[in-house]
Amino acid sequence: MKITRPEVEHVARLARLALDDGEFDALTGEMDAILGYVAKLEELDTDGIVPTSHAVPMENAFRDDLVKPSIGTGTALRNAPEAADGCFRVPRVIE
Repeated sequence: MKITRPEVEHVARLARLALDDGEFDALTGEMDAILGYVAKLEELDTDGIVPTSHAVPMENAFRDDLVKPSIGTGTALRNAPEAADGCFRVPRVIE
């Protein structure tokens, strides 16, 4: 075993977990399996492998910023249910 029950009890106490004996036994086995898998991964030869943040190559999907004329206040307010003084008029929310 890579992890012992007293170590699991210590971690549970630090995490303020109230576990019964059955849960301690189950958690000890599960944590041991996880640590065993990590130890197996550490056996892999990773020399020459470049660290990546994504599994596939990523490209920027943004378009270039171009200055264009705006649509104007009149066009923006044309489909507004109500407009007042060049602004959208909305129902009062706070009373």
